Amino acid sequence: MQLHSYWRSTTAYRVRIALALKGLPYDTRAVDLARGDQLDEAYARVNPIAGVPTLVLVDGRVLTQSMAILDYLDRMHPSPPLLPEDPFAAAQVQAAAYVIACDIHPVNNLRVGARLKGMGHDQLDVVAWMTHWMRHGLTAYSQLLPVGPKLSFADTPTLADLCLIPQLYNARRWGVDLTGLERLTEVEQHCLALPAFAQAGPEAQPDAP
Repeated sequence: MQLHSYWRSTTAYRVRIALALKGLPYDTRAVDLARGDQLDEAYARVNPIAGVPTLVLVDGRVLTQSMAILDYLDRMHPSPPLLPEDPFAAAQVQAAAYVIACDIHPVNNLRVGARLKGMGHDQLDVVAWMTHWMRHGLTAYSQLLPVGPKLSFADTPTLADLCLIPQLYNARRWGVDLTGLERLTEVEQHCLALPAFAQAGPEAQPDAP
């Protein structure tokens, strides 16, 4: 498999964690979002939204959108599972994951920052925007978690953790105040001690500076 990825992309980071957890080999194809590689006409034909990740399967078929890719990987390679077997418990995990994937990320990415600047906002405005929505979403995420597990919903990683850890990385990069979110930083500490998370981390990627 080939994974079109950018080292600092939170969405690609999610997929890298899943691939590492499931022990699936892949080649990285770097797409430098800061440089605008995603806007290349040939790449846009593969991924019309002009983003990452894009996963090219061994038979040449292409998948885009991180949550769809994660669902595919979990169905095709169910060990270790990213969701609990119980339907209600699985829905709870998905709800937390979607807080990050659907509520935080869409308003906190490079495209949004560039658009805000294009509308006349300065960097201080962009930072205020990013930090507000990240803090808002992470606070909501924390309120969905049960008491007891080492990670978000269990003592082993779930889909929620695969979304949380990249988002916390991004939150720190933007200077989000994480005071009062100690439950999340404890989850982060446990996750980052796992080899799969370390292997998938931004600084461990071949395109990292």
